[in-house]
Amino acid sequence: MVGITNKTLTAEIRRQQQLSQSIIAGQAAISSGVTLTKPSDNALAWVQVSDIGRAQAQQAAWQANVGYGTTRASNAESNLEEINNLLVRAQDLVTSARNGSLNDTSRGAIVEELKTIRTTIGELLNQKDYQGVPIFDDGQSTLVPVSRGLNLAVVGTRQQVSEGIDVDGTAMSIEDILNQSITAVTSGSDSDIGTALDSIQAGQSHIIVELAKQGVRSDRLDVVGTRLTNVDLDLTERRSTLESTDLAEVFSSVQAKLLQLNAAQSAFARINKQTLFDLIG
Repeated sequence: MVGITNKTLTAEIRRQQQLSQSIIAGQAAISSGVTLTKPSDNALAWVQVSDIGRAQAQQAAWQANVGYGTTRASNAESNLEEINNLLVRAQDLVTSARNGSLNDTSRGAIVEELKTIRTTIGELLNQKDYQGVPIFDDGQSTLVPVSRGLNLAVVGTRQQVSEGIDVDGTAMSIEDILNQSITAVTSGSDSDIGTALDSIQAGQSHIIVELAKQGVRSDRLDVVGTRLTNVDLDLTERRSTLESTDLAEVFSSVQAKLLQLNAAQSAFARINKQTLFDLIG
């Protein structure tokens, strides 16, 4: 039983207020599952949680970059696959043009389809996504930071994809190759058409290599993304351990403080014939 005199009245009111606040904090911890809400709860744990919070924010930024890079890589891979398919079709068309029995109408149809292929490939190489970002970088690959000290090129450049193709020792672009094919088919010269066919095959082989390179870029992003996810899970677990409530301990503490508060308020009421809340009010 707690005795209260006029001399100790203010101190007793303050003590009961502190008990009430502690009970409320304990009840909140039970409800939320989080004990650590301010530095005074546990200074060392608070510093560790703050450090983990900063690390999680950095992890989130890197994961967002990986997501951005993965989207760009996927778009580039899709365009490269479409370019490859179009070059396969161009090979078929040029091969069919070697048929000596083709009339002018059939040859003209092949030329028109080759022109359409040339236009479509040009559009695929210069395409931009919904944010206005080019599918393929121009001149130099943009490096995306995905971890501390690690910046990845997530797509190749338009120049790497479409230019500098070795055709019997001569550097050609995809546009050059298709122009050559259109000219050869238009002329009807079998030797020119044969040369154009070799050029298209060289161009398609180049695109297949670029597809393989893009696949490597995508795989690296997947590996980094998985590692970031694992690190984030570890950080979340560490933070939860530091912040989480030991329900049995907190519940026992709240019960004990409720008994203390009830006993103090009962004694206070008997001595002063009024409640603590009356005095506070």
